[in-house]
Amino acid sequence: MILIRDEAPADAGAREALLDRAFGPARFMKTCERLRERRLPAQGLSFAAEDADGRLLGTLRFWHVALGGRPGLMLGPLAVDEAARGLGLGSALMAAGLERARQLGHEAVMLVGDAAYYGRFGFSADRTGRLTLPGWVDRARFLALELADGALAGAEGPVRPTGAIALPFGEAPRLQPRRAA
Repeated sequence: MILIRDEAPADAGAREALLDRAFGPARFMKTCERLRERRLPAQGLSFAAEDADGRLLGTLRFWHVALGGRPGLMLGPLAVDEAARGLGLGSALMAAGLERARQLGHEAVMLVGDAAYYGRFGFSADRTGRLTLPGWVDRARFLALELADGALAGAEGPVRPTGAIALPFGEAPRLQPRRAA
């Protein structure tokens, strides 16, 4: 039995090990990593898949971005442990993630990935032609999905990160002093 659940802070080590096995050290060189750097994933949109023994078998996260000035999400990375591939786990994570994004009122999602795989979930390059990423991308792999009709109609310009900034470990937020009235 496999359980898909919200990611927990305790999953961090297993998640990073899974991503290292799935993508190797080159994952930090990818264009989408520029949009994730120093950011927190979108609240309520980080998922873990685990087996009956509590072993992490899959992960999926979403990140807040502006898609040519419009609010949206970036999906990724999606990774499934090699031992669990072919069981439909990636599809189950995608279904759970996209449904939660809809429930939370998000209107558009973009990603860079295999068009044949992500096309079955409705992603295509049709809405990304006038958007740009902060680095090189194979345009055939730059895909988007509208969760609300027309959410990306006419969208153009850069994709930029907009999510909450992650503080370095142990650093407290810096508050601005109140000005006297």
